[in-house]
Formats: sequence, C-alpha cells, structure tokens
Amino acid sequence: MEQPVVSGVAHDLSGATFAVVGIASMPTDWAKVFRSLANTDLTLDSLTGAGVGGDAGAGPPARTIPPPSQSMTPPSVLDLNAYLMHVIGRAARRRLTEKLEARGLRLWHLTVMALLADLGPQMKTALATRLAMNASDLVKVVNDLVRVGQVDCVRDDADRRRVVVRLTPEGETSLRSLSAEIARTDDEILAPLDAGEREQLASLLRRVHGHLEPAPADLARERPRSSP
Repeated sequence: MEQPVVSGVAHDLSGATFAVVGIASMPTDWAKVFRSLANTDLTLDSLTGAGVGGDAGAGPPARTIPPPSQSMTPPSVLDLNAYLMHVIGRAARRRLTEKLEARGLRLWHLTVMALLADLGPQMKTALATRLAMNASDLVKVVNDLVRVGQVDCVRDDADRRRVVVRLTPEGETSLRSLSAEIARTDDEILAPLDAGEREQLASLLRRVHGHLEPAPADLARERPRSSP
C-alpha cells in the first residue's frame, strides 16, 4: 500500500547535503519519483517511506530502504528542543485533560487541589497570587470544588477573621486516586524510556521549569492571567 510521505538525504556532486521530503495527498509511486532523481546529479541516502525501492535504472545502485514511515514531521525540526517540548506537551496535556474531564475537572482544579495538599489551607487571595490567576477566576474554581465536595471554606484557626480554603477528606482521597491515574499516563507517554532515563528527564525538566517559573515578587507585579 502506498504511503503519502517519504523523507531522506541527498548529496550533489560538490558534496552538499539536502533534506528530501516528499508529501502527496494521493497514492504516489515514490519509486518512480526517486528513480528520476537518481538519474540526476543527486545521490540519495537514508530514504524512509513507502513505495520506494527497486531498480534505480541508470542511476546509482538501488539501496535497501528502511521500514515505511508515515511521519509528517520535517526531519530538521527534530533538532529544535522547543518544538519537541511543544508537541510532546500538547500530547501530554490532551491525555491529562481526558483524565480530568472524566471526573468533571479541569487543569486549574487539579492545580488548586495539589497546592492545598502541599501547603495546607490557604486564603483565596494567596491562591490567586501563587497561581497568577485572576481573583474572580480563582473563586469560580474554588466554588466548583466546593460544589463537588473536594474542598471547603472555613474560618482560620489562627485568625477567625480570615476564611481559608482546605481540602476535604474526600478531596484528599480523590487527589491520590487522580495522581495515580496521571502516573499511569506518564508511563504511557514515556514508554520508550527506562527508569533511569525517566528520572534523568524529570530532573532536567524540573531544572528548566525552575528557570522559567516567575519568582513570587514577579507574580505580585504581573497582571493575573485568566484561567484556561
């Protein structure tokens, strides 16, 4: 069966290297296309695709073609870390969103619950500042969680004038269960990596995250963002 994509590398007589990417919206006989290229001054290497192979005619000897690939990703962008992080992050967020939506939650709900689990009861203003959220958006998120019994709002034991948000026992149980589901999602996404590689990747990502995360003083100066 013909495939719509083929990619590889070509060299001209001067030794210059070219990336070769063929894309078609209909079944294409790539063997004919690359036989024609082989009859020019180009030498073809490392071709990956479908329908490529066979006798190269009067051109260079036929090469063994790797298994078919349907990747639509131009090879050159695979050297761009920002591109890779964007694509992998988008796939991870999609799977995470599916897990949350199955429970009627969104990413901000998870973030607020995790912050309360880490830091204990917090005032809404403190939550909004830490998460760089608009205060009214934070209130909506908290109200959602109150409605489903994941958090409640109570008087602060240290200062009865203050109202703080805290995880309920149900919220703590739900967060543990949800974290376990997300860990399984991590396993699916990181399946090609062994345990050591995963630990190294996590360490590197935390370092980059720490580099990009605004300092608390910066959050106070920034205009809060709306929730996603």
